[in-house]
Amino acid sequence: MIEKKRKYKLHDFDYLLPKKYIAQYPEPRRDYSKLMVLHRDSQKIEHRKFLNLTDYLRKNDLLILNNTKVFPARLFATKDRTDAKVEVFLLRELANGLWEVMVRPARKVRIGNKLTFTSKLMCDVIDNTVSGGRVVRFEYDDNIDLHNVIDRIGTSPLPPYITRDSEPNDKKRYQTVYAQERGAVAAPTAGLHFTNGLLKKLVNKGVRIEYITLHIGLGTFRPVQVEDLNRHQMDSEYFEVSPKIALAINEAKKKHRKIVAVGTSTVRALETVVVSGFMVSPKRGWTDKFIYPPYDYKMVDSMVTNFHMPKSTLMMMVSAFAERDFLMKAYREAKKNGYNFLSYGDAMLIL
Repeated sequence: MIEKKRKYKLHDFDYLLPKKYIAQYPEPRRDYSKLMVLHRDSQKIEHRKFLNLTDYLRKNDLLILNNTKVFPARLFATKDRTDAKVEVFLLRELANGLWEVMVRPARKVRIGNKLTFTSKLMCDVIDNTVSGGRVVRFEYDDNIDLHNVIDRIGTSPLPPYITRDSEPNDKKRYQTVYAQERGAVAAPTAGLHFTNGLLKKLVNKGVRIEYITLHIGLGTFRPVQVEDLNRHQMDSEYFEVSPKIALAINEAKKKHRKIVAVGTSTVRALETVVVSGFMVSPKRGWTDKFIYPPYDYKMVDSMVTNFHMPKSTLMMMVSAFAERDFLMKAYREAKKNGYNFLSYGDAMLIL
């Protein structure tokens, strides 16, 4: 209990992460990734493969995944007058054809510029955003489906710590096999380890599988700038928890069945919709919930996650679940045992 009462600062979540531990490519077979299993009650650590997840889930457990779909948000254009090359990173669609974007180099892209992607697709820069981005309006023929064009010419929005260029295979591998709802610019990476075969095995075992949606934004990579965590403001992300899912969660809680959340995005959505005690209500909207220790989880009994960046909000969230000292011990052991870290890295199951 002493652990939970401690007031943490940003530096408490720092650790050394040499580049050699940061996966640049995914494991060739998704469920062959390493799986570190943390037992919170005994402080025991096991080393398994992700396909061994079936050994830890029981009949009637409720496994909840995030079915957001990553779209190829990174586009390249030429600027009018100078023909300078510009990178346009799509963040979110504000209205039909109207998008909030990040541009690089930002200093060269001003209101009034026209950017050309193809002979039939252009956009006008019409405003600046408070976060340093731009608002653009796309111009295209009525017979063109903008999303289809983006899928064709865009590249996968790989995280900044993956230092290689995006490759065609990333459109498949930087995506879960169950992705449905388009809108994310970063993958729910804990879910990247699942295969259709593994999901089928879990269903055959009697595990119930349900899906929420949370569209992960670039804010997931934004560093925390303040030592006092109370002063950090999370970026908002859109989420949906349907009436069907809310009913399934409330029934599981009532019958004392375990809720197993896959990924920090799923955890964030579930902890956002708690209304009273240990019940949730269906809801859609935007969440800027920031979870860091000490925090009493209300909806989650077990968590599947990856190994996260030092001093990241994701690491703080997991620390609030596993307890910070135990998690840091696990990270040290992961490095000793050759685990891969971050988005294309290995996984952790916290029981």
